Amino acid sequence: MKYSRRGFFHETFGGAATAVIAGQILPGTASAQTALSPEAALQQLIDGNGRFAEGRMTSFAEDLDILKAKTAEKQEPFAAILSCADSRVPVELIFDQSIGHLFVTRVAGNIATSELIASLEYGVAVLGTRAIMVLGHANCGAVKASIEAKAVPGQISALYPYIRPAVDQAGPNQEATIKANAKIQAALLRQSSPVLAEHIKQNQLKIVAGYYDLVSGKVTLLD
Repeated sequence: MKYSRRGFFHETFGGAATAVIAGQILPGTASAQTALSPEAALQQLIDGNGRFAEGRMTSFAEDLDILKAKTAEKQEPFAAILSCADSRVPVELIFDQSIGHLFVTRVAGNIATSELIASLEYGVAVLGTRAIMVLGHANCGAVKASIEAKAVPGQISALYPYIRPAVDQAGPNQEATIKANAKIQAALLRQSSPVLAEHIKQNQLKIVAGYYDLVSGKVTLLD
C-alpha cells in the first residue's frame, strides 16, 4: 500500500518546494552545516542511545560549553526525530545529545501530519539534517486509543485516521501496531514530500523508523 499526501504539498507549497529541490535555499537562511553523511548521522544516534541505556551519558558535560558558544544565533542539528509527545520519551536524553544537535518534532502517536512534514522539510532543506527517525515507543497511549476506537472528548479522535493503517495492518496487538505505525509514518515521509525524496535521491538523507523500549532504554531500528 502506498501512503501519499503529494497533493497537499502541491496545493500548499507550489513552486516553493520545487525551488528547494533545485538547491535554492530559502532567502535569509543558512545552507547545511553538518559534515556528517546520512549513515554517520544515524550511527551517532545509535551510539548515543547505547550510552544512555548503559548509564554513561556525555551530553550533560557539553551543555554549558554549547550555551556559552551562543547557540541562540544558529543551530546545527545533524538529525531530526519525529517523536510521540509522551513525557516518558525525552528525545535528547535517549540519544545522549546536547543542545542544538537534534531537530525534534513531537505529536501524540508520532504521526506525519502536514505540519510535521513541513517542519522536517525545514530541518533538512535549511538546517541540513542528514537523518530522520520516526520514533515509536512501548505502551503508546495514542496507538492504544486508536486500536480501541472508543468515543473520546475534544479532538483526540483526530489522531485516529493517521494511525488506522497500522491498526488495520497489525492490530489488535499493541506492540506490533506501534512498530507498524512508525514504519508507515516513515514511509509517508519518504513518499509524500518531494523535498525529502530529492534529498534521499541525492544520498543526502536517510529516513528510518525506530522503537523505544521504556524498560531497557534501548532504541531498535525497524527498517
